[in-house]
Amino acid sequence: MEQAKTAGQVEAPVRQGYAVSGEVWALLGEVGGNVAELRRRLAVAGGASVPSASTLHRVIRRDRRAGQALLAEREPVVAGPRRPDPLSELGLNVVAGQSTGGQVFLREQKHLAQVPVLVPGAQVVHTPAVQSVLRTVAHAAGVGAVVCLYGDAGQGKTVALQYALSQVPHPARVRRVHVGVHPTVPGLRRVLADALELGRRLPRGAGEADLMLVNALRQPRVLVLDEAQCLPGPALEFLRGLWDHPDTDMALVLAGAGSERVLRRVPALASRVLTWELVPRLGPREVATVMAAFHPLWEGATEADVAWVDEHVGHGNFRTWAKLTSHLTAETYGKSRAVVDRWMLERACARLMGPL
Repeated sequence: MEQAKTAGQVEAPVRQGYAVSGEVWALLGEVGGNVAELRRRLAVAGGASVPSASTLHRVIRRDRRAGQALLAEREPVVAGPRRPDPLSELGLNVVAGQSTGGQVFLREQKHLAQVPVLVPGAQVVHTPAVQSVLRTVAHAAGVGAVVCLYGDAGQGKTVALQYALSQVPHPARVRRVHVGVHPTVPGLRRVLADALELGRRLPRGAGEADLMLVNALRQPRVLVLDEAQCLPGPALEFLRGLWDHPDTDMALVLAGAGSERVLRRVPALASRVLTWELVPRLGPREVATVMAAFHPLWEGATEADVAWVDEHVGHGNFRTWAKLTSHLTAETYGKSRAVVDRWMLERACARLMGPL
């Protein structure tokens, strides 16, 4: 009424929402994505003009989902050298490796102790598929997206994912969520609470329990659910609700053989998937090169023998090749010079598939 009397304008004024400037985004990167610390620093510098914590969370989350990536994000300054930010290099920061035919083969495994390669002395091979998974996970972590990592069983999804997660800045923000087969929503709440290390029992009420999870996800997180094909529709809908909540800031990585088919049955979540990442089988032309980088035993094998194994048993499946390598290392254990020949290969294949 006062506006109409003084200015003659009866329309409601357009509300200008809070916007995050480039300087504020740079400051957010300096504090490692910690919104609470960002607000504290803004309060010190700007006084009364600082927005509320909920407004900051909401606007930053909105802008990140619109494509604003926190690529300048880094850990707080500490004494001593700091490793490069893998998000800014996306796989180009291999610490120690060698290039062969356009591929980089890893020789550094400090962060890969839990990768189930089955063979002592084996190396994780930085194939084009691993590079692609690295880029996808880095992109998802940078913008807080949902991605689906799929492919047939044994194609190397877990190894590629483990390596990609080891390269994400601030590994403490990565949370592996281990779920059983067809968990209920209350069961999923419990495993999420365990993964987020909430440290106490969830409230009995679903609303209070969900609020506790939302509060834990206000800071940027990367939630990783392997074997996502085991999740029923209600559990996937619950994850979508958490990701969609205006106060959460999380990337969601759903991986597993057949996970793409399960997600397609939940259109609300499938429509939010930023990247569908297929991990393919090894091609016939790359098997010999990849396996020679995977373990020294294959360096002396002939291309004809490798092609024979792949045609009869391997079929480009990395897990099968890892099991074959495990049998061969047992066969050559204690020998001063291990040479893989056709007779040894036939024996190893027979242990996996029976007599050929």
